[in-house]
Amino acid sequence: MRIIAAAAIALAAGAVVLAAGGCQPIRQYQASLHIASGDALVAEDDIESALKEFQAAAELDPQMATAHSRMGVLYRRMGEYELAIDAFVEAIRRDPFSFDDTFNLAQLYHFSKRLTDAVRAYLHAVDLRPQSFDAQLNLGVCYQQTGDHAAAAERFRRAIAIDPDRPHAYVNLGVAYDAQEKYYEAVRAFKEALERDATQPLVLVNLANTYMKQNRLKTARHTLEEALRMDPTLAAAHEALGYCRFQLRDYDAAEAAYKDALAYDSRLPRSFAGLGSIQMLRYLEDRSNTRTRDAALEYWHRSLEVDPDQPRIRSLISRYQPEWTDPAQALLNETPQH
Repeated sequence: MRIIAAAAIALAAGAVVLAAGGCQPIRQYQASLHIASGDALVAEDDIESALKEFQAAAELDPQMATAHSRMGVLYRRMGEYELAIDAFVEAIRRDPFSFDDTFNLAQLYHFSKRLTDAVRAYLHAVDLRPQSFDAQLNLGVCYQQTGDHAAAAERFRRAIAIDPDRPHAYVNLGVAYDAQEKYYEAVRAFKEALERDATQPLVLVNLANTYMKQNRLKTARHTLEEALRMDPTLAAAHEALGYCRFQLRDYDAAEAAYKDALAYDSRLPRSFAGLGSIQMLRYLEDRSNTRTRDAALEYWHRSLEVDPDQPRIRSLISRYQPEWTDPAQALLNETPQH
């Protein structure tokens, strides 16, 4: 009897193993039904109900990368970026070869200014799909923002090799070269961008700034005037033109350009700083005209209000700020003591 009982127990145990083993495919199937239902709800723009379906799928089958991926897409759409990041991390953990999830994660890190994480994710993305123009380009932009301009230029060149007809890759390459003081290479890249799309006034501003660094001031001025013919309201072009005319010592024209820039964008610290420098030059020519000195100081103060991180402007204010005397204290000092 004991032997028979033992056999019965063994058979029962076997039945339990079979049941447990057969349960997982059922849960996977149920999870897939939730995914399908969620996709249908997304098509109907019922985002909250769709999210619940994807969450149910993830609970039924935690290893299902698709459920976490779908949640990431919806969280991103809802503006819940940290939740979206967590969801894509979970999706990639389950499927490390998913380019779409990796690229989405990289973009979210990038948007959240987590640049080190973004670089790591973009590198994974380009490993998975080296011929992705967007992944190479975005990786380059990340490198640019971290200050690694050489690495940025390399990625922009790779993007251009993938698709040589998109102008913005050349623009970014020009910026990377300019940051490395490779001015001729930068000029060539900006011109390549303009050859593919001539109606880019901001690219002309970048090109003009590079010309100014080469001391090609008249060429820069003509380039900025062309940018303003394309877009007369472009504050960046007016500001750059102000600086160019300042370098050409045409101070009245520089002043007009800086004021035009501020008319279109009142938060331009360089324009306020430039106007301050022009007024201070006038004061240094005629020190009896303290109104120009005071105007210069006020422009510099306004520049610092927009961007406090300007040690040079702070130094200029300290140098030219007149000493303030308390009239009451001065009167006391002059009163005879008894």
